[in-house]
Amino acid sequence: MGESITGTSGTAERTTAAAEGDVVVLLIGMRINHFWAVHHWLPVLLAMPRMLRELRRQPERGLLSHVLLTASPRTYYVVQYWESKEKLYAYAHAADTFHHTAWSIINRKERKGKVRGHVGLWHEAYIVPEGSYESIYADMPAFGLAAAHGQIPLQRRGMRARDRFAHRSRKERAEVASDLT
Repeated sequence: MGESITGTSGTAERTTAAAEGDVVVLLIGMRINHFWAVHHWLPVLLAMPRMLRELRRQPERGLLSHVLLTASPRTYYVVQYWESKEKLYAYAHAADTFHHTAWSIINRKERKGKVRGHVGLWHEAYIVPEGSYESIYADMPAFGLAAAHGQIPLQRRGMRARDRFAHRSRKERAEVASDLT
């Protein structure tokens, strides 16, 4: 039998993410182009956990949750959920972060012509408007969007995907109502 909705083991029910408003998602990762060039890709591979530890120690920076994933033996990435795009951008540009240090090293190597294509880097950022996302978790602890925004019983948002897509937060409903008057 599972723990409570917010527990660490699966729950014996269906749930959905309790997200309200827009959702900010960052996919960020790396691809090992040459396995033999360990001295090039290992520092990159180890940099992301260091940044995630930094963000966990500083929750005011805005990272709500993350999931570490692998797409293949060559490709590793992180799905990150942020409070806002402003906080995501602020972290990315803050001079006092490990992210800034890591990119300074990469930029220096690039300027010196020392980047040789041994490791690929990428990211994609999305601002997903309310009404453009929905989720369902069956017998799962909070994961992904639900880990970032909380988890609620499915029936509170609707048993069907179209009902969950149609959900609007109180703030959104109030804004729509004021636009109509």
